[in-house]
Parts: sequence; structure tokens; C-alpha cells
Amino acid sequence: MKVIEILGYKRANLGKAESKKLRTAAHVPGVLYGGTEQVHFHMPMVFLRDLVYTPYAHFVDLNMEGAIYRCILQEMQFHPVSEMMLHVDFLQIFDHKKIKMQIPTAFVGKAIGVTKGGVLSKKQRKLTIAAYPKDMPSMVHIDVSDLDLGQIVRVFQIPIENYIILASPNTPVASIEIPRALRSAASKEEKKGKQ
Repeated sequence: MKVIEILGYKRANLGKAESKKLRTAAHVPGVLYGGTEQVHFHMPMVFLRDLVYTPYAHFVDLNMEGAIYRCILQEMQFHPVSEMMLHVDFLQIFDHKKIKMQIPTAFVGKAIGVTKGGVLSKKQRKLTIAAYPKDMPSMVHIDVSDLDLGQIVRVFQIPIENYIILASPNTPVASIEIPRALRSAASKEEKKGKQ
């Protein structure tokens, strides 16, 4: 799993007025949970860009005045109209504790159904994974090579290594959709065969 280092600054003053001042200065107030105590901090919004606006999952080394905390992004709040970042929560992680993360899916191989004119439909772009930090994958790779027209790959069919997928085993992850044109051509052939 790729690690991004982000600089944060501990907050001495808490409260709405102080948070508003920080946001005006293009900083995001935040809290680090999971350790022996909560740590209140702030950071420039620009530092979060590589973490938030990416399809990939990352660990974060949060560097606060020389103290480095290994953590994950837990939650982020945005303004409903302006989309400005309002608040960020990080969860400190430890080697001996399992964590849960949303991990992106990557579909590999060329499906048989696609070569016949079908369309690969990606039903789950991310899956929630539980694992120890050392076992957390950066991507869940799903082989779709054997999928034919109308077939579906489900969670229970994904080979896993040292982690658990927190979804119903029957949850569809990808399928090969049959386009309308292909379906109508098949029904015409079927009708011809019956005549």
C-alpha cells in the first residue's frame, strides 16, 4: 500500500470561531483518533488533494511537528454547496490491529463475452476490506477472462489473501451485459430457426 506523507499542525484553540478562521485561511481542521488520546490539528487543504481526489487507497504518515502517526482517512466533510473541505478525521493504525478500508477494484483480463460483443459492467468500483495493515491490498484484482455473455462474477468468487471482503458473498461485482442490438439479433435468429 502506497504511503502519503502529510504535514499537520497541532491546534491549541478549539471551537467554531477558530475553525472558521482556519477555513478562511484555506486550512482544514481535523482530528486523529485511535491512539491513546485524540489529537486536534489543522493542515492546508492543498495537502489533502493527492489523498482525496484519487481512485486509489493510501496509508498516511501524518507528520505533526516531528511526531509521525501512521493512519488512514476515516471521514471527510464537505460544504454542501461550495464543496469546500470542512473537516477531516484520521484513524491511527497499528500493526497488531485490524482495520477496515474501502479498496478499489481492478478488472483484469479480456472477458469472452466482450469479444462476442458484450459490455463489461462494473458493479462495485470499491469493496470494504478488513485486514491487518501489512495485509491490506492497494487494489482488489478481479479476473474477468472467463465471463461469457450474461454471466456475473460475485464476491465469493474473488480469491482473497489474508484479508476479508465485508460484503454479502452473493454481491455482484461485475457482469457481461448483452447489448440490445445483440439481443434482438439473437431473437431474430431464434425465430428463423423455429420457422
